Amino acid sequence: MAKRFARALAASCLFPLIPAAQAADLPDYQSNSDWFTDGASRVESRAAESRSDVTAKNVILFVGDGMGISTLTAARILEGQLRGEDGEENALSFEEFPHSALIKTYNTNQQTSDSAGTMTAMMTGVKTRAGVINVDEEALRADCAGSQGRELNTFLELMESRGRSTGIVSTARITHATPAATYARSPERDWEYSADGDCTDIAAQLVELEVGDGLDVILGGGRRNFITADDGGKREDGRDLTAEWLQRYDGEQQAVYLQSGAELAALDPASTDKLLGLFTSSHMSYDADRVAKGADEPSIAEMTTAAIDLLQKNDDGYFLMVESGRIDHGHHAGNAYSALHDAIAFSDAVRAATEKVDLKETLILVTADHSHVLTIAGYPTRGNPILGKMITNDASGAPQAEAGAAADGLPYTTLSYANGLGYADRGDETDADLRYNLAADTGRVDLSAVDTAAPGFHQEALVPLGSESHAGEDISLHATGAGSRLVQGTLEQSAVFHLMVGATGLSVTAE
Repeated sequence: MAKRFARALAASCLFPLIPAAQAADLPDYQSNSDWFTDGASRVESRAAESRSDVTAKNVILFVGDGMGISTLTAARILEGQLRGEDGEENALSFEEFPHSALIKTYNTNQQTSDSAGTMTAMMTGVKTRAGVINVDEEALRADCAGSQGRELNTFLELMESRGRSTGIVSTARITHATPAATYARSPERDWEYSADGDCTDIAAQLVELEVGDGLDVILGGGRRNFITADDGGKREDGRDLTAEWLQRYDGEQQAVYLQSGAELAALDPASTDKLLGLFTSSHMSYDADRVAKGADEPSIAEMTTAAIDLLQKNDDGYFLMVESGRIDHGHHAGNAYSALHDAIAFSDAVRAATEKVDLKETLILVTADHSHVLTIAGYPTRGNPILGKMITNDASGAPQAEAGAAADGLPYTTLSYANGLGYADRGDETDADLRYNLAADTGRVDLSAVDTAAPGFHQEALVPLGSESHAGEDISLHATGAGSRLVQGTLEQSAVFHLMVGATGLSVTAE
């Protein structure tokens, strides 16, 4: 069945006008928001300097959740060292992109942000509060009634309403804050399988999405939020949303529901119109854990290429959002090993996508939603293992035989956290989510006999917290392909929406 759509008018300006019949795409309070108009103005000024007749038919937005600058640096070094190099001279795939910018990540009510508010900014062009998804800053968190009439529409919905195909990929639950912000509206990010008042939970919003004919590709974790408690899920309303999703397309399009990596590997994209893959009950495995334990889950690169295979069948183009959610979770656990290996897997996914698409008609953006308090410190010699203990040079420039010591006489690692659960040593354990209690003595630990490069090592932390926190500094945005020259300077996070609109020439206003 042909996708239902209305074509936008061909135009030469950055934000072309559309017929009044399509005026409902963005509510006035969204397009008149100061965040929105400022972002549009800034992108337009950049576009005036690099105007081109070429517009992007496709957009792929990669989001490394929690992938701050220190994470990029450490992951870059680790990837090189895994190949036997010093590491510092290495570059992750997207660090080779020709255009980049810095992005300011604060929420309207917080100096250090959360994923719900930051992804809302990227998807709608409007900054908002922490904890809310695609409702503006006038709505309070968890206030269902107060959020009504304050909902924001997303770039994914704009693409879907204009006949483009749409997809989301995540290693987190597909209803978690970052992927949810592409399609849902909720004053509470935690309403993944149930909601208060007249609000609809996020999972139900996904399968009921009315724009166009709904999402074309959905791949990630979080099966429990779609099925009933009797079937091992979280839903208490008796609804099996996976069955409802299949029923929605029955007799009209070929819809496929998958639960394993093997099933995804065997998929025939040519005979598939709609694809839903929920590979785990909650979040997908850390990449190191997936490999070590042989989990029947696809890698983020495999999900990305499968999504592109299906989406690119639409000659009118597509939008794909790919999130590496477990980078963030590894950091929250205070386990740099898991966070960095997931960042490397994320880089592999970006490389796979870049090699698969035509960059003359595809814009690829790679960014983060926020940073983390991972630090790279001391004066280790070049090539020192990034997950190892700090080793300095002697007077001749040669590495010291013994690890460098802090003022208390104890060795320390190059990587540490400003806060969090702190030191733990689980040896070869790759599941960073296994919880542990803060030691009663929060002082330094003698690491002399500890293998700090092992998967189960959790870095020391300065301030004891039950979970390591986000950080508030700027994050990076990397771009290649059609329209990528618009990416430059230091931008508000809400400008990412306008970069995508500017590159595609999508209509967002009415005459």
